[in-house]
Amino acid sequence: MRPAPRAAHAPRYASLLAAEPFRSAEEAWFWTMAALIARRDGARISAGKGEKLRPCEPDDVIKCLDRLYRQRRIDLIHARILRIWGERGAAPDPRYPAERADAAQWREAMNRLEWPLRVKGIVA
Repeated sequence: MRPAPRAAHAPRYASLLAAEPFRSAEEAWFWTMAALIARRDGARISAGKGEKLRPCEPDDVIKCLDRLYRQRRIDLIHARILRIWGERGAAPDPRYPAERADAAQWREAMNRLEWPLRVKGIVA
């Protein structure tokens, strides 16, 4: 019979009650894109290692976006705009004529993404 693991060696899992939800869908999206870029560049993503404990994984936000796409609530152009500006780390600014169309698509996509993220507790 094996002895019980010692407390010092047992993994500690953070409580989801201590997790801090995002303030907006935009903040959740930029966090997701930063994590996906880091993963693409070779970083190993593991839960609970960031400066703040979040109530989700980056893939959870992507699944919400995928569900909206499958329900035809957003189009491919929305996803493209979210990816491009998410990689840049900034939202398009409607004050610039070159970014005005992207800003409209961005705003539409964020408005539609907000509700599923709120339901899941990802956004406060």
